[in-house]
Amino acid sequence: MAPEPASKPSDSEPSPTTTESSTKPSLNGTTPGGAAAVADKHSAINTGSTFSVVESLNDEPSVRSPSSLSASSVPTTNPSLKPPSLSPESARQHKPGHTPAASYTSISKILTPTPSPTTPPHHALNKFVLYETRTRFYIVASNQSDTRHRILKVDRTTQDELVLIEDETVYSGRQIRDLLEMVETGNRNSGGLGKVLSFYGIAGFIKFTAGWYMILITKRSVVALLGGHYLYHCEETVHITVNAAGRAEKTSEESRLLHTFQQVDMSKNFYFSYTYDLSSTLQKNLTKPNLGTDSGQPLFDDRYAWNYHLLSPALESKHMKRASDWLLPLVHGHVDQAKLQDFSRIIYITLIARRSRHFAGARYLKRGVNEDGYVANEVETEQIVSEALTTPFYAPAYDLETGCNLGPNPRYTSYVQYRGSIPTFWAQDVMGMNPKPPIEITVVDPFYTASAKHFDDLLGRYGPSLMILNLIKDREPQPRESKLGVEYANCVDYLNQFLPEDHKMMYRAWDMSQASKKKQDVIGYLEDLAEESIQMTGFFHSGPEPESHRLRGEYDGSAYRDSILLQNGICRTNCVDCLDRTNAAQFVFGKRALGHQLHALGVVETPNLLFDTDAVNMLTEMYHDHGDTIALQYTGSALVNRVDTYRRKLHWNSHSRNLIENIRRYYANSMLDAEKQTAINLFLGVGPIAPSALPAPLRDYRAWFDPKHLEPLYKREECLEGLRQYVEHTHEFWVEYYRPLLFTSLGRHFAYSMNSTSKLPGKPAKDMGTSPFQHRLDHSEHPRLIGGVRRLMGTPHPSPRRKLVFPKAPESSADDSDSEPTEQELSALEGIVAKSLDPFLKAEEEAEYQMYVEQYKTGFTTRGGEDQKKDLQLYYDAFRTSVGDLPSLLTSEVPEKVYVQYAQTAYGAGRVGREDTTKDPRWDIYSAWLNSGDELMMGA
Repeated sequence: MAPEPASKPSDSEPSPTTTESSTKPSLNGTTPGGAAAVADKHSAINTGSTFSVVESLNDEPSVRSPSSLSASSVPTTNPSLKPPSLSPESARQHKPGHTPAASYTSISKILTPTPSPTTPPHHALNKFVLYETRTRFYIVASNQSDTRHRILKVDRTTQDELVLIEDETVYSGRQIRDLLEMVETGNRNSGGLGKVLSFYGIAGFIKFTAGWYMILITKRSVVALLGGHYLYHCEETVHITVNAAGRAEKTSEESRLLHTFQQVDMSKNFYFSYTYDLSSTLQKNLTKPNLGTDSGQPLFDDRYAWNYHLLSPALESKHMKRASDWLLPLVHGHVDQAKLQDFSRIIYITLIARRSRHFAGARYLKRGVNEDGYVANEVETEQIVSEALTTPFYAPAYDLETGCNLGPNPRYTSYVQYRGSIPTFWAQDVMGMNPKPPIEITVVDPFYTASAKHFDDLLGRYGPSLMILNLIKDREPQPRESKLGVEYANCVDYLNQFLPEDHKMMYRAWDMSQASKKKQDVIGYLEDLAEESIQMTGFFHSGPEPESHRLRGEYDGSAYRDSILLQNGICRTNCVDCLDRTNAAQFVFGKRALGHQLHALGVVETPNLLFDTDAVNMLTEMYHDHGDTIALQYTGSALVNRVDTYRRKLHWNSHSRNLIENIRRYYANSMLDAEKQTAINLFLGVGPIAPSALPAPLRDYRAWFDPKHLEPLYKREECLEGLRQYVEHTHEFWVEYYRPLLFTSLGRHFAYSMNSTSKLPGKPAKDMGTSPFQHRLDHSEHPRLIGGVRRLMGTPHPSPRRKLVFPKAPESSADDSDSEPTEQELSALEGIVAKSLDPFLKAEEEAEYQMYVEQYKTGFTTRGGEDQKKDLQLYYDAFRTSVGDLPSLLTSEVPEKVYVQYAQTAYGAGRVGREDTTKDPRWDIYSAWLNSGDELMMGA
């Protein structure tokens, strides 16, 4: 009985790539017989290319095992799925007992192998279908446009050895259908060929005690778009038992190990790409492209490939010549992307965090450095800023020497940072259930051998310029972190004495926590350090500065850069856990680097970006997510102290949130870390450390570094040549990315729906067209809103509440919390809430209201149209008198006395109305005053 296949995996990619994963009907043809079948079989043998067909025809009759899928992830598609059916013309000719020669003539054409050219990265295989017989798995892989297909065979008859055989032939769609049809025909007596599931990549193979498991990615989602290459997040995986009798022989130990292995959730924070090396930086991918796809070596950095242990059996297989075409390295960390909309220009900001697989684990169980120089919580953070004027890594450019119409895209920049534990031997004992376990230096090495290996590795990977930023405390009542600071400083001083004067490591130690408590300018100091580091190491820019910089330089004398810019060096940041303080410092470095990157692209005139702008607010949120993800992976809880903590702009619920995160972190570190560490070790293939028969060779304590590592890692001429090679080998991805023959709505494209500055929370609609670099008031921290929340919660307000008084002129207040909000503030939702909680009036509104309340509270009606005309004429004359055109109308003392008597008469003798106007004495006086006015006008 065949296992229950998996359902069609969902995919959030803009263009629907799961079309070929849909179910297909079974074949209706019969098994060929007679001499024709024998002749065709010999024809297949002679070609030597379709080994899978020949071997499948010799399969022994048997039924398919129901245990190919692990119990934890059983697929759910229809078990009756078969390979693609015959064409309509061939189906009409297939009758029981008759095999037309024409049908086998078409099949024999595919047995002539086509030359297998070097498959460039843009023809990567990204759609897979798994078929099975009783003794073998067949994996059919296709590229994005379904023009190239290949086959990989997995043997299911042995438990001890993983047998993978790769067919180097590249098939067309028609050829692969005919080939699967032959496999189905040859295995019909033993159960035939069944489709198990469609998936999106092979994550690796692993064996515990009883047979191999194949780990497949069945669900993915797009998280970023970089140079036309999609970056995916692994959403779901399945574990398929390779051996047909694997379930029957599964022991309790096998089940325990499988359960432990699955504790590493591969559906969280694992990323991959088919056409872009996500394990390397943008600068390395573009300037030092690894184009040797025929070498069989992995085309990725195994340091950041967390499934390298799972890929090793396939990489070491002698029948896998192009293993990199089939295997997907998974990067563990964080990937985020957003777009910055500056009027008509769109800027992509991509943040990539790569966690090292060396010395990885839980917080208190992995501290410091090991003997090989690997440190705990090692994360490489890359900030890529690019302008989306053209999509790919190349742009139209004509080269007179080579005649090429394409050149490197000059609108890509990147900046790389590094974090890692203090590279000395130290640990913390968590057996006493202490929230802050004491720090102990476990090994005192006078030559700092492990630290020397670590720093030599950094110099070799990033370049000779190295800044070390140490943010731990230096003064404590009970020495704890300060002990590490002293040891770290001694380590750097010792190693620096052997380096040349112009290549010494720059060590900066600063108690960031104490500076924040003393209300010092933490952000300002970090920005100064960031500027110093960027000037020392540089950042990567794939082209020259824009033409506007050259024109500006003609007036102000500033230098113009007419070539690419390279980053040679790194800033290494750390605190004790490399989480809260480190993430805040890396954000400040990233903010400063963002200003330089935007200035290099010609977006801003100066690298100095202000806080509380849309651009910086968006970057802040990206680094918050970046830090939360890294903290969850290392400690089990999110960040406790964020950037707002060091800016002294705490949210009203920050204290309760910090308390909850501290409790979560304490619980995870005390109760869950041991099991978590066991699962990580099993996933990464880290076993118990066996005593070495021979000690490691001792290095010269003075020559602890490789002299080659003191030379610039990236040289301009070599990098320019690498950029040209990259363009020549990767410029044909147009059909792969755009798929011009496929209808796709704009809303499904990731580039259209990604986060942007126009979608920031709380941004009013009228500000959608303003610049993202314009300073804005932070509505969430407005004192009126905070005061209203405090009054709502029953807590006292720090300043007295303003009373509703209406003076003729507004009184100034020294208290900033009583200042009047601006028009921009009133348009936001926070401003409306603040106004409702603490009403106020503008000066114009108060004057208008004052005039309203001082006018007569009773209305008077005049009799007849003549009276209205007289009143209008009186108004005209009064106005002319006020400007000096007429003499004063009050020439007689009688009308003035009448008016004074009218104004001083108390109101209340009666109500003035149309029915009875004689009860109010003010009415008679007013009538007399009006009549006196008539006499004055007639006299005039």
